[in-house]
Amino acid sequence: MRTPHNERVSSDIADGAKARTTSEPERRCILSGEHGARAALVRLAISPIKDDGTHDVLPDPLARAPGRGAWIGVDRPGLEAALESGQMRGALARAFKGAKLNVPDDLPQRTEDGLRKALLDRLGLEMRAGLLILGSDRIAEHARGGVLELLLHASDASEDGSKKLDQAWRVGKEIEGSGARGTRLPLDRAALSVALGRDNVVHLALADASAAERVGQSLSRLLHFMGTPAGGPDDSGEADGRVTATTD
Repeated sequence: MRTPHNERVSSDIADGAKARTTSEPERRCILSGEHGARAALVRLAISPIKDDGTHDVLPDPLARAPGRGAWIGVDRPGLEAALESGQMRGALARAFKGAKLNVPDDLPQRTEDGLRKALLDRLGLEMRAGLLILGSDRIAEHARGGVLELLLHASDASEDGSKKLDQAWRVGKEIEGSGARGTRLPLDRAALSVALGRDNVVHLALADASAAERVGQSLSRLLHFMGTPAGGPDDSGEADGRVTATTD
């Protein structure tokens, strides 16, 4: 297959996760009933019991909250539809064994915000580890050397600047004419600059394969939830890999 993974973040990470986690227990989606790998899903958890005897249902993007959780793999429109129809409330009641639940009306927005923060936090961790490559000149040098694993552009990056780096990346990978390009993030330069503590972060890249996979996984979950996957069907017509959800 000719299409590089920069154009298929959702698919490649999902495919990789399946290959690595065949021995891990799968989970069943509380909405669709389908199964998927934990790393590709979004976890929901409940707060400690409040004075009125209810628990708030909250997104848990890092899957670290204590207690039982429920996993979803639908996109935001799917979650909104499930909330509107009442399907979500029934599924949550079964997942949390009849606990009195308060399901906030803005759960979809909270989930998207949580996934966006998780991605920014992951980029920050890779930055502190010295693995994130910033600056157009440095990125272009690494791109032409053929060592980039992931190339990313801010949502408000100029087309001209992005195309130049995309071209350098294709030259380095010896895939000129393929149309391969970096991934445009659902984050603007202001958000990236604040998260990374640098001025005017517009383009960023990773040469370390493990770091690229970690970032790609966080990115693919956010893009999937937003309903804007990084790429469409590949050369063979295979659709990008989207996975749906489960309970603990």
